[in-house]
Amino acid sequence: MLMLVIIALSITSCNTKNQIQVGDIITFGVHEWRVLDINDGKALIISEYIIEERAYHRSHENITWAKCSLREYLNNTFYHSDAFNDEERSKIVQTMNITEDNQWHGTGGGDPIYDRIFLLSLAEVVKYFGDSGQLAKRPSDDMYRIEDDYNTNRIAYLKSGEPVWWWLRSPGDDSHDASYVGYDGAIYLYGNYLTSSSGGVRPALWMNLDL
Repeated sequence: MLMLVIIALSITSCNTKNQIQVGDIITFGVHEWRVLDINDGKALIISEYIIEERAYHRSHENITWAKCSLREYLNNTFYHSDAFNDEERSKIVQTMNITEDNQWHGTGGGDPIYDRIFLLSLAEVVKYFGDSGQLAKRPSDDMYRIEDDYNTNRIAYLKSGEPVWWWLRSPGDDSHDASYVGYDGAIYLYGNYLTSSSGGVRPALWMNLDL
């Protein structure tokens, strides 16, 4: 079982780079974030709580992460909102994201694209929350979700304490669906309808630790 050490930190200190460790919970802007990775002076962080519930895309059509309305919202409306001040926005690193094809269903992940704020992919949620090997090798053809010892790590909540399923940027079993993590922490590779407005938004970003 993956164990996460929860330490509340602020990033206002000039020694941020040396203080932050993987597994920490930090305050960045108005939200709390979990540190998933540290690499080359940058930290990959994901919101500790579901920040809101929102559809992946505004209409039911074939779509990928690169062109969906949720990506547009996160990289424009949310990025420029009062969730961050100007100094904090300057720390958010623009990153090239590659969304792999759905590993079980083969649905295309779309074109690589630069993001400031994004959702985790299937490969990333397995990498950072625990890998039982099922994503790389589907146990059987009738399996439709990954349910393993890491479910608990993947469960996410609203600030009120209510568990909410949350979107991943990877496609589902076709391009009308997107993969997600369920209320129970299982990873559903067949996905949910893009227009479902009950999907939790758990944004991630790379933060520059040298600024």
